[in-house]
Amino acid sequence: MDEILSILEKNCRYTEEQLAVMTGKSPQEVNESIRNYEKENVIVGYTALVNWEKTEIENVTAFIEIKVTPQRGEGFDKVAERIYKFPQVKACYLMSGSFDLCVIIEGKSMKEVALFVAEKLAPLESVQSTATHFVLKKYKDKGTIFDDKLEDGREAIFI
Repeated sequence: MDEILSILEKNCRYTEEQLAVMTGKSPQEVNESIRNYEKENVIVGYTALVNWEKTEIENVTAFIEIKVTPQRGEGFDKVAERIYKFPQVKACYLMSGSFDLCVIIEGKSMKEVALFVAEKLAPLESVQSTATHFVLKKYKDKGTIFDDKLEDGREAIFI
C-alpha cells in the first residue's frame, strides 16, 4: 500500500508539504499522487471521526446482520444497493459466515432504529432475517481510541 494512503487514512488533514516531508517525496509528487487516487476512486472521501458521546447530540448506532436471498444473475449486489441507498445506512458490507450483509445504522433512538429495521429492511423481498445489535459504548474506531487516557494513580516510591 502506498505510504501516502496509509498516512491520509490516519489523518487526512496533513498538508501536501507535511506529507512530502513524511514520505520523502516532493509536494508536487504528493499532489499528483492524491489527484490520481481521487480520479481513480481509490480515495473516495474525507471525513472527520467524531466522538458523539462528548456532544449534546443523542444518537444510536446499530449493527444489523442480514440474511438475504441473492437475486438471479445479480448476486448480492442489487440487494445491497437497495439497502445502502437508505439514508440511515452509514455502511454496508458483504460478509462471510452465518449472515450475508452487515449494515451499520444510525438513528436518534433505539426505537427509531427498530422501526427502520421493521418497516424498511425486514419487508424487502430478498431479506430472510435480521439481527440487530446496538452499540452501547465506542472504545475505538478507525484506529482511534475514544476514551480519555486513564491517569496512572500509583505513586512513585524512591529508595
